[in-house]
Amino acid sequence: MGNRFQVKDRFADGAQYIDGRLRAGTSGQSHTVIDPATGDEVLTYELAGAADVDEAVAAAKRAFPAWSAVTPGERSDALHRLAAVLAEQADDFAHAESLQCGKPLKLSTEFDVPGTIDNTAFFAGAARHLQGQAAAEYSGDHTSYVRREAIGVVGSIAPWNYPLQMAAWKILPAIAAGNTIVLKPAELTPLTSLMFAQAAKDAGLPDGVINIVTGAGREAGEHLVGHPDVVMTSFTGSTAVGKRVAEIATATVKRLHLELGGKAPFLVFDDADLEAAAHGAVAASLINTGQDCTAATRAYVQRPLHDAFVARVAELMETVRLGDPFAPTTDLGPLVSHAQRDRVAAFVERARSYATVVTGGESPEGDLADGAYYRPTLISGAAQDSEVVQSEIFGPVLVVLPFDTDDEGLALANDTPYGLAASAWSRDLYRANRATRELKAGCVWVNDHIPIISEMPHGGYKASGFGKDMSSYSFEEYTQVKHVMYDNTAVAAKDWHRTIFGDR
Repeated sequence: MGNRFQVKDRFADGAQYIDGRLRAGTSGQSHTVIDPATGDEVLTYELAGAADVDEAVAAAKRAFPAWSAVTPGERSDALHRLAAVLAEQADDFAHAESLQCGKPLKLSTEFDVPGTIDNTAFFAGAARHLQGQAAAEYSGDHTSYVRREAIGVVGSIAPWNYPLQMAAWKILPAIAAGNTIVLKPAELTPLTSLMFAQAAKDAGLPDGVINIVTGAGREAGEHLVGHPDVVMTSFTGSTAVGKRVAEIATATVKRLHLELGGKAPFLVFDDADLEAAAHGAVAASLINTGQDCTAATRAYVQRPLHDAFVARVAELMETVRLGDPFAPTTDLGPLVSHAQRDRVAAFVERARSYATVVTGGESPEGDLADGAYYRPTLISGAAQDSEVVQSEIFGPVLVVLPFDTDDEGLALANDTPYGLAASAWSRDLYRANRATRELKAGCVWVNDHIPIISEMPHGGYKASGFGKDMSSYSFEEYTQVKHVMYDNTAVAAKDWHRTIFGDR
């Protein structure tokens, strides 16, 4: 296996980052980060408990008055410095991300890390543009304007599939708007979240603005969401856990942002470029070993193209190279853990009773047998109401189903509880435009599937949650809108007072 990023010395003081320094957790329980490509131990650390969450929230609360009071230009300058530090440390971030997640280094190097740097640079600029509605005399006798103000301490929870990018998506809009934050990354993958907080300190951000608590969801996560000094929470993860987060947040009347599961449809009309659609389907279903909420999971292909599409996708999937994440020739790494690999395999095994596994459907042997690997898998012949069509598998599995009319294809594409992302493939402008209108998803691509950009919002419909990451729209989650109204008349006894007391 290739070179591994050395982390034990770097995190010898612990995997909690509170008030500007690393420290050990106090829960009395430990967790081991495992390299999913080999099964080897990467780092064993003490998990955060409720007391650690309390200290992190207290640090964020202390830092909030000063950080929220600095000018937008000063916050912008700090984030520009952070983007520069991240760029300087890009190689370390890429290696750490691939080590803890198992994703190919080429994905970490060309997608995760540069995307995070770009996101940081975007919010450095956006910090200067927290604008409200223009001042005007809407009542005739008063001048009104709108202020956008920071809301306070944010307590957020990020998932294990994109640890670095998800940490940035939570942290950046929060602090750009003048808030402070306590982030809980997944226990499986805390390394790059901690490194991001350390990079912020290197960039000169004040202690306490960014805090990281690495603990179990039921202990550290639920305590963070329910903490009385946390005014808002942002959660990315499964819909089932998102419902629990919502219960806790609602009980304490917190602002809430949820980015939850997905089951993205990949809708191929009969006039689509077959080769483009097949290549797009393989890339979009296998990105990050399929562990992506927006990954293509359900390909609906109009019947004239269906058989050719299945054959071509299977042919391309069989060329995908599994291997060491640090080898330059590797296309597909392992899943994040053996437990996740086994979960994906169980979905496929159950599907054999009602569908056809066209290719894949197995773990490799030989040199890769110790890792959490699973071959790219294509399934056909499943019914619309079957488990593999309706449930989020979160692995390198694509299911293909036929449809006849455009109406039927659009109806099938919308027929799941989820609505995070979708794509439509057609050379007909009007057909594609209809799909963008009728597909119930927060992001719809035309003749592509997966690319994201910092300037555009990311978030879902239906059971995929609500609220937006990235873009200036994310400030809706992290700012309080205040209406300010000035009297312009200097009249003591105003005419409207007579509706309350006295006569005209």
